[in-house]
Amino acid sequence: MEARFINQIQIPKNTNRRFSRPPFDFPRYIRASSSTSQEPKSYRGPKPSKNLVADFVSRNDDSVRSLPIYVGGASLLAVLFNRAVSGIAPVADASSSQSRADLLALGLAVTNLLTGLVWLSIRPKTITPVEPEGVDCKVLESNLPASIVSELLWAWESLKVATCCKSLVIVYNGICLIQTGMVAESPEDKKAVIVNTDKLMKGSVYRGVMKSKAQSYLANLSLYPGRSELPFLPANTQAVILQPLGDKGIAVIGGNTIRGFTSSDQVRKTFTSCS
Repeated sequence: MEARFINQIQIPKNTNRRFSRPPFDFPRYIRASSSTSQEPKSYRGPKPSKNLVADFVSRNDDSVRSLPIYVGGASLLAVLFNRAVSGIAPVADASSSQSRADLLALGLAVTNLLTGLVWLSIRPKTITPVEPEGVDCKVLESNLPASIVSELLWAWESLKVATCCKSLVIVYNGICLIQTGMVAESPEDKKAVIVNTDKLMKGSVYRGVMKSKAQSYLANLSLYPGRSELPFLPANTQAVILQPLGDKGIAVIGGNTIRGFTSSDQVRKTFTSCS
């Protein structure tokens, strides 16, 4: 029945219709694929550009930083040597063009020397991960269903593998659902410091995050005075993300690297908390 219906449909012919070539030249795409032939073919697609100057500077950082000192020293010696062999009086004379040129050259040489000294004294600080000072801990709320426990453990494993996360604490509705990873060590009994939810919720850090309802990223934890409100984290925790969980909870994520959480990591944590 479907075949008879299709046969009854007739498309009218239009003899005045003309098919013309589109006026635009569409881009041609090069497909990079393995060929079954024996002759090797090179990749003809776009290649990443290289900055030769940047590569040279990165490979010879110390030499490049010292280069202005050598240039300034050589220029200073050249000016003094030229002054000595030119037969001009050693005292600078404002009416002499040679004296004015020598003063200008001396100023440029001293500027190069100072630039080299500044480049050698100011160096970017190398940020390296640290080993958290504490004990390994895994505390879960005993009344949680098995499905929620598996979800919390999955979130912890994902954060630990994909980011620099070393500590995770989730407090919801006044109850610590999970505290896992590296935690601070109690100096009295050498045991893990358990989260005091009442003290945490009364602190300014918790109240500020819940009031703003936005993620708070402490990229360098040692610079923030609110560090004392997170005593359960290892003493050398480098960075912390405070992620609100609706209106009743918060997730505290500690890392072992200063500015170790990238923007994509922060978005991933927001998505995980929302899901």
